[in-house]
Amino acid sequence: MDFLEFEGKTTEEAIENACEHFQLPPERLEIEIISVGSPGLFGLGSKPAKVRVALREVSETELMEQAREILENILEKMGEVAKVEAHREDDRINLNIEAADAGLLIGKQGQTLEALQYLVSKIVSKKSKRKVRLMIDIESYRARHNQALTQMALKYGDKAKRTGKPVTLNPMNPHDRRIVHLALQGDAQLKTLSRGEGLYKKVVVYPVKKKEKPEESGLT
Repeated sequence: MDFLEFEGKTTEEAIENACEHFQLPPERLEIEIISVGSPGLFGLGSKPAKVRVALREVSETELMEQAREILENILEKMGEVAKVEAHREDDRINLNIEAADAGLLIGKQGQTLEALQYLVSKIVSKKSKRKVRLMIDIESYRARHNQALTQMALKYGDKAKRTGKPVTLNPMNPHDRRIVHLALQGDAQLKTLSRGEGLYKKVVVYPVKKKEKPEESGLT
C-alpha cells in the first residue's frame, strides 16, 4: 500500500486535502495521523498537522454493492421503478434488472442496455481506481441476444459457402463481433475478419478457397 503525506493547519484540514487529492470521501482512505500540529505562540513556531494516506482496498462485496447502488440511482433518475440484483461470476460483476418496461431499458438492438453498462462500468472503475468488469442484463436479454447472433452467424456462414463470396454483416460492438467470430471459428471452410474503425466495426465472413488455409479469426 503506497502512502502519501498531506499537511494542514489541523488534522481535519490535512485529511480534507487528502480527500481532495484522491477525489474520495475519508471512509475510502487509510489515514494515519503523524502529527496533530501546533499553533505556536502568537503564530510563531507553529507546526502543521501531518497525515499519511493511502487508498483503502475495497472488498469484492463492497464493489458489487456500489455497482448495484449506482445502477439503481441511475434508473431512479430515469424515472424507472426497478430492482437490481447483483452477483459475481468469476471476476465479473453481474447486475440483473427487474423492471416493468424491459423493452425501454433494452432499447433498439440493446443500445440502451449497452449505454447503461458502459456508464456504470466507468463510474465504478473511477471510484475504485481500477478497471472493473461488469455486465448488466434484463429478462435474460443477453442469452437470447447471443443465441440470435450465433444463429445469424451460422446463416451467413452458409450463404458465404453456398455463393463462394464474402458476406458483410452490419456494424457491431466488440461483444457482438466476438460472438460471431466464435460461432464460425470451428468451420474450416470459413474465416472471419473485422473491418472498419472505431468501436463499431463490420464482420466479414469469407469462404476459404480449397488451396487456402483458414486464417485465425480476427476476434476484435
